[in-house]
Amino acid sequence: MSTLSIGHTVDENPAPVHLDARRFNRHTFWCGQSGSGKTYALGVVLEQLLLTTELPLLILDPNADFVRLRETLPTAGKAEADHLAALDIRVFRSGRGAEDAVRVRYLDLLTASKAAVLQMDPVRDADEYNVLLHSEEDTPWFDTDELLRSLRDSGDVTRAQLAKRMENLQVLEWDLWSRGGSSVNDVIDERPSATILDLGGFAHPAEPKVAALAVLEHLWSRREDRQPILVVIDEAHNLCTPEPDTAVERRLTEQLVQIAAEGRKFGIWLFLSTQRPSKIHPNVLSQCDNLGLMRVNAPRDLAELADVFGFAPEALLRQAQGFTQGQALFVGSFITDPTFVQMGSRLTEESGGDVTVPLRQSAR
Repeated sequence: MSTLSIGHTVDENPAPVHLDARRFNRHTFWCGQSGSGKTYALGVVLEQLLLTTELPLLILDPNADFVRLRETLPTAGKAEADHLAALDIRVFRSGRGAEDAVRVRYLDLLTASKAAVLQMDPVRDADEYNVLLHSEEDTPWFDTDELLRSLRDSGDVTRAQLAKRMENLQVLEWDLWSRGGSSVNDVIDERPSATILDLGGFAHPAEPKVAALAVLEHLWSRREDRQPILVVIDEAHNLCTPEPDTAVERRLTEQLVQIAAEGRKFGIWLFLSTQRPSKIHPNVLSQCDNLGLMRVNAPRDLAELADVFGFAPEALLRQAQGFTQGQALFVGSFITDPTFVQMGSRLTEESGGDVTVPLRQSAR
């Protein structure tokens, strides 16, 4: 079977709706405003991909919404529950003290990415950048104290300046670094059924972006292996902004633009989920061939979608303004015709979700 069962049509005579699993070898854009059921519905599709395909998933999860993807609900059918339970699903948490922590190796980053972390420009800070470039040849492992000591005690003014920069920015103290130990990239290379990186618990705001940069950079460096993987980025506007402000954001956006433009032929496919199309870099958005659209009220957003996704009739897109929670329009290469869908139920536990308003109990 090569189809994903995702729900039923929205009409008087509901019929099952299926997506063509083979067409996830294209980039996919998933869009819906807050309260539309976007994250829940995304989980429905990811579950079906796990049930129907052997396509490995890498899920960059900023709100820990998918960390319970390996826990099935009592309402799941036995066959589905047994299938999901047998899958190799790895979950990594961010933040200090996490047992299965999101860790990457600082030394594995490209020089330009290390420089971005250190807020260093190759022209403006040419001398320090040159030291960083050549220090990689002399540092086979990552030990903060030893690295800083070797730079300070070298007798070289520029090396001492680089040590000061590292100390002042305190980036070497981040929880993200594995410090010579294992990296999540080692696990991703094994291609488990799903690798979920919870990116929401880091102390420094740049850490989740550097974590994403590290894994995407690594995937791209191994692209000639042509091992398929679907990179799912929830709340993608956090990582793929059209107007990056920092050097790290610029590096991350450049990498995503490159994957969007060239990744398909190497088996690196993107699945981007966000609230508004204007929050995603246009050079990434324009490369998407599949669209899942939930409720969107803003006419400007719908007009942009119509402009980008020329295969989606604008009259159909405008109907997204009247969608109720859980309703979606699917259009693109993964479905034969544009179809309005009421999304099906989840098979696994959903994390996150809205916080309810505490109500006063009635006086007895």
